[in-house]
Amino acid sequence: MKMRILILIFMVAFIGNSSLKAQEFTYVGANKCKMCHNKVETGGQYAQWVESRHSKAMESLSATEALDPKCNKCHSTHGSVKIDLVTGLKVTEGVSCESCHGPGSAYFPNAIMKSREASMAKGLILPTEKVCVTCHNPESKHYKGFNYKEALAKVAHPKPAA
Repeated sequence: MKMRILILIFMVAFIGNSSLKAQEFTYVGANKCKMCHNKVETGGQYAQWVESRHSKAMESLSATEALDPKCNKCHSTHGSVKIDLVTGLKVTEGVSCESCHGPGSAYFPNAIMKSREASMAKGLILPTEKVCVTCHNPESKHYKGFNYKEALAKVAHPKPAA
């Protein structure tokens, strides 16, 4: 009986410290995405982002605003996440891929990205209006209204049909 209790205590302690904890994916930065998403067959999505206002979001801030966490949480993916989840992400990237699609450490490998289901299981987010309005909302100092459908048309970067 004592042995069963000891085994049970050990099992509870072991399980509590391992598999039941939620996995926290890390932010790897746009350069990881660039490896595949700058190719013609993926629609040159990285190049589209580089030319977008999202990629230049930090550049739009004054020097004082760039140091303000209230500003850089929406003008930089880096400023919106816990620092211990950042591995390859740079503050200068502005609003990068992972702001909308989630931290890519587990889904960026090409073998996983070939399957949408596998990618989503590894943290890929398919952005919705809810993702956008975390920044595009009346709490923003420069808010001028937000129309999701119009905004989506400006930032859409679908993979071309095969």
